Amino acid sequence: MNLSDFEKTNYSGLYISKATHPVFGKKYIARFQFERKRYVKVLGYTKKDDLTKKTALELMKSFKESIVSKKAKENKKQVTSQTNTQVNDELEKLIKENQELIDILGDYKKLHPETLSYGIQKIYDLEELKRYQIELIKLQNYLEKENKRMIILFEGRDASGKGGAIRRITRYMNNKHYRVVALGKPTETQRNQWFFQRYIEHFPTGGEMVLFDRSWYNRAMVEPIFGFCTNEEHEIFMEDVVNFEQDLVRQGMILIKLYFSVSKEEQKRRFDRRINDPLRQWKFSEVDMQAQDLWDEFSEKKYEMLRRTTSRSAPWHIVRSDDKHKARLEAMKVILNSIDYDGRNYSLDFDPDEEVNISVQRELLQMRKSKNY
Repeated sequence: MNLSDFEKTNYSGLYISKATHPVFGKKYIARFQFERKRYVKVLGYTKKDDLTKKTALELMKSFKESIVSKKAKENKKQVTSQTNTQVNDELEKLIKENQELIDILGDYKKLHPETLSYGIQKIYDLEELKRYQIELIKLQNYLEKENKRMIILFEGRDASGKGGAIRRITRYMNNKHYRVVALGKPTETQRNQWFFQRYIEHFPTGGEMVLFDRSWYNRAMVEPIFGFCTNEEHEIFMEDVVNFEQDLVRQGMILIKLYFSVSKEEQKRRFDRRINDPLRQWKFSEVDMQAQDLWDEFSEKKYEMLRRTTSRSAPWHIVRSDDKHKARLEAMKVILNSIDYDGRNYSLDFDPDEEVNISVQRELLQMRKSKNY
């Protein structure tokens, strides 16, 4: 069919033949394009089919609608097929993932959902800490290489999370080059010595790190409250400790002071858990029983200690510890930021979380408003 034998009508897509057949008359055809495909159809003749321009137009419209409808069905079928394939792929993926989780978790339905959720969150927390634990190993190697000495003090109320933080910090370290020191009650001989002497005996040598789980700051809070020292001994300590620490720093000691600040409500929750959990009952002591009753007394001593014993050479770093994971992470950051060690991974975030890593000034301001910490 040669288009040159036809001429356009005043309707788009409708054509009529130039020549007139003696029997059939003129021929109408429809010619249009849809979705990049061309369609041509003979609609009929003016004499043979008694076809007028109006009826030819209606036939053309009907033809176009049939093409569009047919294409729509084909497209729908294709989309449905693709969708079904995608759904099947997604379903297969979910079944595979579900099976992998079941293989890992085992008979998880026997576990309490809260216990399961806690365990899974703990895994993510431990994975996040690992990147910083790698940095702690680098720092430890640097201390050994440069023959430097580091002391880290962990202070805070009972159940504030000091022990757990120490365990996470030292977990992957070389145990030949660090020590954790947790001193008990002084002996009679030690009571008659210079107060700092029994702590100095445990100080690090070159290339070593010592972590004190409670330190000489027992004399600032615990001892005066429970009557283990006189008011005069307490005051002498408060006057001497800043100079003592400045001397240490001046002689090359890297001294980091961390105070884990737990709220009264969270401390009570942790005590209740210790009492009710057979695995934790050993942690609960007679002193713990008095911690809540003596909260205000401890707050007063804490306020005085932070105000009088923070200094430029040995500042306090306050770590809000209601969230144990965040507290441990921020404690690691404080330690890692204390020295410019080799091979630091600068892609990690070493900036303090200001909701957890609190300045001494901010902590004191908060304590003036409320004794909750």
